[in-house]
Amino acid sequence: MTSYLTIAGLKKNFGTFTALHNVDLDIKKGEFVTFLGPSGSGKTTTLMIIAGFEQATKGKLTIEGQSISDLAPQDRNIGIVFQNYALFPHKTALDNVYFPLQMRKVKRAEGLRKAQAMLELVGLKGFEHRHPKEMSGGQQQRVALARALVFEPDLLLLDEPLGALDKNLRESMQIEIKRIQKTLGVTTIFVTHDQTEAMSMSDRIVVFSQGKIEQAGAPLEIYHKPQTRFVADFIGESNLISARIIDAATRQAESALMGPMRYGDSAVTDLRAGQEVTLVLRPEHIKLSQQPIAGQFHAAMTIETIVNFGDNALVIGHRDGTVLRVRVPGADVVILKEGDACFINWSDDNVYLVTT
Repeated sequence: MTSYLTIAGLKKNFGTFTALHNVDLDIKKGEFVTFLGPSGSGKTTTLMIIAGFEQATKGKLTIEGQSISDLAPQDRNIGIVFQNYALFPHKTALDNVYFPLQMRKVKRAEGLRKAQAMLELVGLKGFEHRHPKEMSGGQQQRVALARALVFEPDLLLLDEPLGALDKNLRESMQIEIKRIQKTLGVTTIFVTHDQTEAMSMSDRIVVFSQGKIEQAGAPLEIYHKPQTRFVADFIGESNLISARIIDAATRQAESALMGPMRYGDSAVTDLRAGQEVTLVLRPEHIKLSQQPIAGQFHAAMTIETIVNFGDNALVIGHRDGTVLRVRVPGADVVILKEGDACFINWSDDNVYLVTT
């Protein structure tokens, strides 16, 4: 991959606390990359260092081979959208978008023309003369996005920009941001703790934990082939089963909870007999039945709770005191009752192995 933005050996200390541990990452031109992780994982700190609002303790940032590490924020040609929009309340939408061009000494007539075109691109034609207080949260977010893009930045940074929006509006804005980003081809870094946003919007997801990158990859790769227990647990729902290797050549393992198990794939290549591992079994890869299904691995489970979502349901049960989760089609819920004993069934191809 040809790198457009290169992050090399990035480290950040706050006093005696190390917020980032030698972060390395390459991002290609036009890519939409999401930094995903829980609070305190280092994703926002990394974004702020790229923007120039935080100074790295160690490391280097380059765009197309040119260092930006020592540049002031205003000299980095980076557009930024924050969760709180940060619009000027006394300026109209048009003047808010024109403002960064004004700071760059663009003549007013030309700047307003560009600002008008950008407002149209984000779907706000006809809102040019409204002030922020006269606009909804979603409309204000579009103004903030237009303002961050109007000066043709080398890089667009989005710091949890949808966190203040309601569910339906947030989903609508996810689609709009992705559309606009693809239309302009601007290299974009999106910070969120929302897995759904990351999965639906990203070309690539970078999962952060405790100041380190746990894994970087395409959304489906992250979901179906997690490399660590943390990623498997953080991305989507998972049944994480502790086990030990019996025979790595034949992919056989032994679990105190499930008994003998086989796994279908693994990112780990140097497994040895007796090694402690974690087996990942996604809820949607399990079938429920009153009797074991022939040809599949199975185990007994007692249903505790059924959570209906309409088109599907989450069945939560237990086996020997351990909670297990199963996703079933909504129509199947009518044959299940809380308190029922049943069997869970799965194929070894749906079991993925990660290190503990």
